Amino acid sequence: MRRRGEGATHMALADTRFATRRRALASKLAARRIDSILVTSPIHVRYLTGFTGSNGALLLHKDLSARMCTDGRYTTQIGEEVPDIEAMIERASATALLATVEGDRRVAFEAAQTTVAQLDALREAAGEDVQLIPVTGVVESIRLHKDPFEQDRLRDVAALASQAFEDLLSAGELAEGRSERQVAADLEYRMRMLGAERPSFDTIVASGPNSAKPHHGAGDRIIERGDLVTIDFGAHARGFNSDMTRTLIMGEAGDFETEIYDIVLRAQLAGVEAAYAGTKLVDIDHACRSIIEDAGYGDYFVHSTGHGIGLEVHEAPAAAKTATGVLEEGSTLTIEPGIYVPGRGGVRIEDTLIITAGAPEIITKVGKDLRVV
Repeated sequence: MRRRGEGATHMALADTRFATRRRALASKLAARRIDSILVTSPIHVRYLTGFTGSNGALLLHKDLSARMCTDGRYTTQIGEEVPDIEAMIERASATALLATVEGDRRVAFEAAQTTVAQLDALREAAGEDVQLIPVTGVVESIRLHKDPFEQDRLRDVAALASQAFEDLLSAGELAEGRSERQVAADLEYRMRMLGAERPSFDTIVASGPNSAKPHHGAGDRIIERGDLVTIDFGAHARGFNSDMTRTLIMGEAGDFETEIYDIVLRAQLAGVEAAYAGTKLVDIDHACRSIIEDAGYGDYFVHSTGHGIGLEVHEAPAAAKTATGVLEEGSTLTIEPGIYVPGRGGVRIEDTLIITAGAPEIITKVGKDLRVV
């Protein structure tokens, strides 16, 4: 039971966190000589204000004053979740906010979130003296660094998904004679029962030759003895996502299955070992990829090594052959090398890391040794 005053204290802490993020964004605006920004991405609105509704926009000025808008479905919700920002109730949130601009001449908008039709509507709503400035990556650059609150949420959701996976195996629900779809449904059910609101993405259960397809999904194929079974899954809870992949072998492991599993595991461990703050992202990819290439399977590693995760499943940074920049403390990164041999099978092993001042913290805590079910 919450003691009297605890609710107010919790809200004050939350407001401080969101206000700090808005302050960082306002500083970036000032550096670009931008007077205000219209934020329309639901993810970014949530990140900057705490509002969880599906329709909403935020107008933030460089002096930190702000106004929000949503529609009538969320009148009560916005008052509860964002008590520190003035709210408007209009269906067309972005244009309604833009029409209130007075004095600001350079107003930024999120180019990646704005269609041509939406831009036309913004131009029509803006005053004659307003210049609309497209920006990309500004909020994302702030989101790159996870604060302690975000890190704890990520640990919690990763632990939830890990427990669901271990429970699935303990219950014998990954078994010969069952379909990929049945296994995926059981895993998703277990994640929900442990507190997930939904899966982070469509669960992948790829068996036998389907395991050679990196994003196969989960179909009606019946799992057979000797199959490689790749399970890529995540949970979504309280706004945050998890992501993990494990590959198992059904009944008995053949020479091919054991060989490629060992190569991928060595590559994955090398990627984790390389994932220190200050390391070039391309070098993290190379740490994994070179092991697979040296083993003669380079042509069968067909995707990048990893990505950030948080409010979205895929966010900055990215470790890939074409990556630029370095890994930064406070960011997240998955390490997920794979080998996919068409017609035969494939292996992927994936962990999610939080990058610290020292060794990376692995928050997906399911063992990676070869497991024969």
